Amino acid sequence: MDADFYRQKNDEFYQQYQAKTLDIFAYQAFVLAPLTTLPLSERSRLHDKFMATVIMPLRQDKAGQLIAQHQADGDTLLVITATNRFIAEPIVKMMGIPHLLATDPEVIGDTSKSTLTATFTGKIAGTPCFQEGKITRLKQWLAEQQDQHQHVFTHTTFYSDSINDAPLLEYVDTAIAVDPDEKLSLLAEEKQWPIISLKTNT
Repeated sequence: MDADFYRQKNDEFYQQYQAKTLDIFAYQAFVLAPLTTLPLSERSRLHDKFMATVIMPLRQDKAGQLIAQHQADGDTLLVITATNRFIAEPIVKMMGIPHLLATDPEVIGDTSKSTLTATFTGKIAGTPCFQEGKITRLKQWLAEQQDQHQHVFTHTTFYSDSINDAPLLEYVDTAIAVDPDEKLSLLAEEKQWPIISLKTNT
């Protein structure tokens, strides 16, 4: 893998993400491509390294406190993210959040316990968890919770830092912008949504 090429392409995709022009299918194909050829042992090693060197240093005390407060209040916690499940699942488990909606990679094999042991095709399965797709996936999940557990949610709150989440922020009962990008900050001010920071030094 050419690291410089990968970094350049990733930067291009990020610019598209910020501009709300990202093709989620093209992006996920790019992200998942290396996983289609790596052996399981190497994939697991790289994921462990990613968690240790990238994710763990990003942990914020304020975020942990917010999660703990919602847990103490008896709220049902769900992460809904455009990131693919292979990357997101271990992070969400580390955070102690029981439910996850992510962009699901198409796989071959048993993924009932974890996507870490799956064989990836490089494609997306089902509806990407991105922009309006997050609403679609959330509605499906809420319906499943009602059908399987007779659990009806009376109030929904969503936290986001990205303008790409504007559709879901407008859909839920309470929208909260967290360290938002410039476009989301302007929208939050227009909609009079709360704006908070979870950065440790603020």
